Amino acid sequence: MANCIPLSRRQFLAGALVTSAGVTCHAAPDASEPRRKLAADRERALIAITLDLEMSRNFPKWEDTHWDYEKGNLNEETKKYAVEACRRVKAHGGLLHCFAVGRVLEQANVDWLKEIVHAGHPVGNHTYDHVNVLATRPEDVQFRFQRAPWLMRGQTPREVIADNIRLATAALKTRIGIEPAGFRTPGGFHDGLAKRPDVQQMLQDLGYAWVSSKYPAHAMDKPGSEPSRATFESILKAQQAAQPFIYRRGLVEVPMSPISDIGAFRGGRWRLEHFLKALRLAVDWVIERRAAFDFLGHPSCLYVVDPEFRAIELICDLARKAGDHAAIVDLGTIAERAKLRDMKPSD
Repeated sequence: MANCIPLSRRQFLAGALVTSAGVTCHAAPDASEPRRKLAADRERALIAITLDLEMSRNFPKWEDTHWDYEKGNLNEETKKYAVEACRRVKAHGGLLHCFAVGRVLEQANVDWLKEIVHAGHPVGNHTYDHVNVLATRPEDVQFRFQRAPWLMRGQTPREVIADNIRLATAALKTRIGIEPAGFRTPGGFHDGLAKRPDVQQMLQDLGYAWVSSKYPAHAMDKPGSEPSRATFESILKAQQAAQPFIYRRGLVEVPMSPISDIGAFRGGRWRLEHFLKALRLAVDWVIERRAAFDFLGHPSCLYVVDPEFRAIELICDLARKAGDHAAIVDLGTIAERAKLRDMKPSD
């Protein structure tokens, strides 16, 4: 991360830039001007479409759980879906922000990921093994480490987690030739990293200016049942809690906006039409208030439940119909909005 240095919160808010790699750098004043202009436009909703490039348990078949140990062993359907999703979003004039598990880069052919990068879509760090960054016990780090504890090599969970993040960075640099475009935690946490200033500091020490870790809580009905009005209302209410902010230590949080595909199709066993309804309500809410929205999807799930890309096309269509009042952006732009607004820091 050449020419990048850790900054204090005062320095951060004073004008250091957040690059597309998601790290704080001193760049030429005009290097991020388009992003800054877009982020500063209070009359425009900022809508991000993000995909976590990993395999998901229960997909393509409900009994599939082995992916917990092989998160980076992407099948062909998942890779093809990711490439096509990126193509569609770009055709609508936007960028799709991906987050890759580092073990993906161990596969023999990564031309599909290079294609995504060459098309201009940012790819961020999602750790190497999909580890739990909040883990304090060895058995909680990840299923792979639980089954093969020797992989800890006598390290503490914190040391393993930091090393896992570094490994993913090295993989992206070596195989794809890029710096990671920000960091997303495996799993979303209702309070983000508010109760873990040590994890905030670890990410800053690793060079990250923003993180996507918060997934606000919302109501859900019994799995398999039709979502109730109260559930949809709860998801709408959660959008307010999904707006970007700055932790007291200076790290920017870009929350994931409910409801995610995994939350809907694994947790709720929803039908696609219910998912589309929730997305429409949430995006309309965001556009009306010129707020931010971060759609969280997983191509390993979506290729099974939404093979026609209806969710992604819906979000793009809603943004298009909003005209100058919405834009499809990367998460770095949403992070920039939080910085430019100088929002009050949160614990």
